[in-house]
Amino acid sequence: MAGALDGRRVAILAADGVERVELERPRQALDDAGARTVLVSISQGEIQARNNDLEDAGTFSVDQLVGDVSPDDYDALLLPGGTVNPDKLRMEAAAVRFVRDFVQSGKPVASICHGPWNFVEADVARGRRLRSWPSVRTDLRNAGAEVVDEEVVTDGNITTSRSPDDLPAFCERIVQEFAKAPETADVGGS
Repeated sequence: MAGALDGRRVAILAADGVERVELERPRQALDDAGARTVLVSISQGEIQARNNDLEDAGTFSVDQLVGDVSPDDYDALLLPGGTVNPDKLRMEAAAVRFVRDFVQSGKPVASICHGPWNFVEADVARGRRLRSWPSVRTDLRNAGAEVVDEEVVTDGNITTSRSPDDLPAFCERIVQEFAKAPETADVGGS
């Protein structure tokens, strides 16, 4: 799907504790399709990645702070998982607002594993068909979502998936979904 996302700017919202493979593999698929990916976080510098939530897995450099950006700056949003990452994000008002505003904008949003916790805190899960890691399902149901057991699910502008095992299907689907959105962001910006 090379070129499918040419000119598209994709925000990846993540914090310390992000599951490395859930950021790295989708980002590579998006980059390979021509997107410009930007790592947005709650603090400057680098974020600490993990393998299986427990093992140190290096760092990723932060490009922009979530308090300094708007959904208008991007064409799509990726929310990777890891248990600690979404837990940190949902404690930051600017991150919660960014997720809520992005979903409400109608632009495509994708999340995997524990990442859909962000939808609960942003109050955008109600009435949606969503997928997540098993321990997040009750929170999604309590927030009014219909939880389904499929490899990858797209409901309107939200695409979700269960775990790293689903990454091949998730990566393929997010490229398809992100390609449907009209290019609206200023790709010349930072």
